[in-house]
Amino acid sequence: MNQLPVPGRDTVYVWTGRTTGDQRELTRRLLRRAGGALLGRPEAGIGVDRGPGGRPEVRADDGRTLPVSVSHVDGVVVVAARAAGPVGVDVERRRPLPATSLARRWYAPDEADWLAARDETGRELDFLRLWTAKEAVGKALGRGLRGGGLRRRMPTPHGGGELWPVPGRPDARVGHPAGGDDLVLAVAVLGAAGPVGVVLA
Repeated sequence: MNQLPVPGRDTVYVWTGRTTGDQRELTRRLLRRAGGALLGRPEAGIGVDRGPGGRPEVRADDGRTLPVSVSHVDGVVVVAARAAGPVGVDVERRRPLPATSLARRWYAPDEADWLAARDETGRELDFLRLWTAKEAVGKALGRGLRGGGLRRRMPTPHGGGELWPVPGRPDARVGHPAGGDDLVLAVAVLGAAGPVGVVLA
């Protein structure tokens, strides 16, 4: 990574890796890379463990910790890290799916209606943008999709990577940085005092 955190700027850094082998090993490598970059330590001085509830924990050999989140799908591993506080990430592969019927089953009625009114050619992408946003926000909150997380309202999906306020949660923001042609990627933060930058490392 050639960009280090800018002092005073709230930024989420996202690492993506692909493997045909062991996803756990790739995940550990990406978490160590994140810890090394954001905690300013050699990667050999970064430990990776599981915290309460199974969440990954990154700890430097000097005791400092780094908020991180992990998502994986079909040989793709994504790690997000943010020094300023809780972060969540989710990734899904773009694929054909019955977007309208799934939205009516899982999403709040107004989101399902919005999705049904979308142009059919982009409906699957919009469904996945909402899904990944809900997952990423749930991870930032530390509870995933439990407790009605799929009905948690999200901002209307936007491209371009900007993080938008989550309805009813002014301290939470979510957005969709570029994930590649075959991936849909969402990043969320909790406790944001203002705009949050996203760097794809």
